[in-house]
Amino acid sequence: MKKLLGALAIGMAACLAHAQEWPQKPVTLVVPFPAGGSTDMVARAITPKLTEKLGQPFLVDNKAGATGTIGATFVKRAPADGSTFLVTSLGPLVIAPHLIKGLQYDPLKDFDLITVAVQAPNVLVVPAGSPHKTVADVIAYEKKNTGKMTFASSGNGSSDHLTAELFWQQTGTTGLHVPYKGGAPAITDLLGAQVDASFQNVNAVFPHIKSGKLKALAVTGEKRSPVLPEVPTMAEAGVKNVEVYSWQAIVAPKGLPPAVRAKASEAMVAALNEPAVKQQFTAIGLEVVGNTPAQFATFQKQEFDRWKKVIETGKITID
Repeated sequence: MKKLLGALAIGMAACLAHAQEWPQKPVTLVVPFPAGGSTDMVARAITPKLTEKLGQPFLVDNKAGATGTIGATFVKRAPADGSTFLVTSLGPLVIAPHLIKGLQYDPLKDFDLITVAVQAPNVLVVPAGSPHKTVADVIAYEKKNTGKMTFASSGNGSSDHLTAELFWQQTGTTGLHVPYKGGAPAITDLLGAQVDASFQNVNAVFPHIKSGKLKALAVTGEKRSPVLPEVPTMAEAGVKNVEVYSWQAIVAPKGLPPAVRAKASEAMVAALNEPAVKQQFTAIGLEVVGNTPAQFATFQKQEFDRWKKVIETGKITID
């Protein structure tokens, strides 16, 4: 018994020492998308604060490709020692597994969850010259012109694509999905009225809404967006069960020492809530979440199951 207690004490002491020492070398935040997007912005916003708080450099490494799954696979295979984290959108964690065959990781089993960093609703937007003034206008048009109204997205299986699919499922309508290779070209064609509508992340189109180049018809949040207080929610516009948030989160390779995981979670949530960082996010419509690993796990499972149902119901593929 004494030997067992001694071993436990040594183990606990080693774990505590590891937590106190971490990080002992530079830490990489892998972003599985190109530089310049929302996920990259989140990673770059918190790295200076993490460096300041923890005394080691925190660096961003963009490993883009295959809708974020290349970067996610890289992190899954990295050592679980606190030197590598993944800052990602929801795609690789709750959407890609339902669309990509032979995925090299299991998002529910292969990562230690740290925190959901930020979230933002999507917003249904149309070009400034569109005849559609309300969500009711869109539904009425789609019911009379099945499959003719075009909806741009940043790609098959993206959050904006699946939000449109959910909208069609909940309203009994059908539009025409037009996938692009990224959000920028989709927004460009939307501004030029080459497509009729899109469910874009609020932060991606907020400047165009404020400048009058796009009309916002409804947001997909549970409540109105602070940056678009005049725009109704989908529920207020008469469409229920289309509460959708785009979100960014931080995970690590499975097997992170518990003390390191706790210290990383505390530091990253604190960095997200630094006044200057938080203001940077909220100014463009991003809401800081900063939840616990346990809360993140519950949320991920809910999102995983929800998008699985939408994808199966819509018979969506990315081929």
